[in-house]
Amino acid sequence: MRPPRLVASDVDGTLLGPSDRPGPRLLAVLDRMRAAEVPLVLATGRPPRWILPVCDAIGQRGLCVAANGAILWDAATDRVLEAAEIGVDVLAEVLERLRVALPGAGLAVERVPRPGVAEFCCEPDFEHAWPNADHVVVPLAELAALPAMKVLARRRGSSSDAMAAAVREGLGELVDVTFSASGGLVECSVRGVTKAHGLAQAAAHLGVDADEVVAFGDMPNDLAMLRWAGHGVAMGNAHPELHAAADEITARHDEDGVALVLERWF
Repeated sequence: MRPPRLVASDVDGTLLGPSDRPGPRLLAVLDRMRAAEVPLVLATGRPPRWILPVCDAIGQRGLCVAANGAILWDAATDRVLEAAEIGVDVLAEVLERLRVALPGAGLAVERVPRPGVAEFCCEPDFEHAWPNADHVVVPLAELAALPAMKVLARRRGSSSDAMAAAVREGLGELVDVTFSASGGLVECSVRGVTKAHGLAQAAAHLGVDADEVVAFGDMPNDLAMLRWAGHGVAMGNAHPELHAAADEITARHDEDGVALVLERWF
């Protein structure tokens, strides 16, 4: 592949190494990439408020694909450029059917950042998959009070693969279903909205075609993005689905896997 004109990367388990920090080798190649005027687009399941620390750690604030493709966010201006939301009527049905598909799971919603709006709302028995998560606890009925960019279902100790299969069977015509963590978590977005959807929007904003993009990822929420990009790279620690679909498999995220590939060109 010729040198890419855009690089897209997942964050957790991909770009970040030990202790969730970028290593010196990665930072050096990102500096050279910036000097070559090739943008980096962070493409993550994280909401915008959880991306800014990563931008600061790598020293770049550019376009970001957030919430598994539901949000295109400009970190430099803190502006949402594009948003795909599940409307309240569909959201109410999604929550109701999740109760049936995943008995015992706690439910939560992630909303588009807006003044005065609680972004992450969960019912009382929702157990976070991440430490120190910010949230507002509300009754289940209030989860559907406003549109949401993402619905999360959490059942600790369950297989995320099995949970996703159950949700696709019960709700597949309503939402797009994926996951970014293996320990009992599924994430639902507007049908057809994936990281590939968000990355296509970012590439259009930057005037770049799909075949000029290199993308990195490690979990099923990265799968569509790796297939969309001209060159899709799975991490050594990636889910087996990504190893099967990627154009290339690099080293693990804690072994400079992203840097090893980017050093070919920068």
